[in-house]
Amino acid sequence: MLKDIAKSVWANAYAPYSKFKVGVAIKTIDGSVFSGVNVENAAYPEGTCAEAAAIAAMCAAGQREIVEVYVIADCKEPVPPCGGCRQKLAEFSKPDVPVTMATIAGKEKTIVVSDLLPGSFSKNFFTNK
Repeated sequence: MLKDIAKSVWANAYAPYSKFKVGVAIKTIDGSVFSGVNVENAAYPEGTCAEAAAIAAMCAAGQREIVEVYVIADCKEPVPPCGGCRQKLAEFSKPDVPVTMATIAGKEKTIVVSDLLPGSFSKNFFTNK
C-alpha cells in the first residue's frame, strides 16, 4: 500500500531544476497514511523534501507517531533520505521503524530508523534541572 501511494505521488514532485523527483508515504500508529513529494524552488535551498512534506501533513492532521516509511525515486539504487530528513523521521519514529528505500524500477532496500541515523539527537537530551 505505501509503495503504491509513494509511487503515485512521485510523478507530482516539482523538480524542474534537478529533475530528481522523490515521493514518500508514511504510515502512522493509527493506520493513517500521509504522502509527500519534493518541491524545488529557484531560490536554492528553499525547497522542501518529500519526507518533510509528508511529516508536515501528518502533524497538521494531529498525528505524531510514524510506524512505517516508503521513499521512492528514479535512480539506479534505492535512495536514502537526506541527513535533515533522517533527523525528522527519527523525531517521530521509534528506533525499529522500517524505512523502505526504492527505485521506480522496483529495487528496494529496507532498514530501520536507528540504522538510518545512528546517534540521533532526541528529546532525551533535554532535561529539567
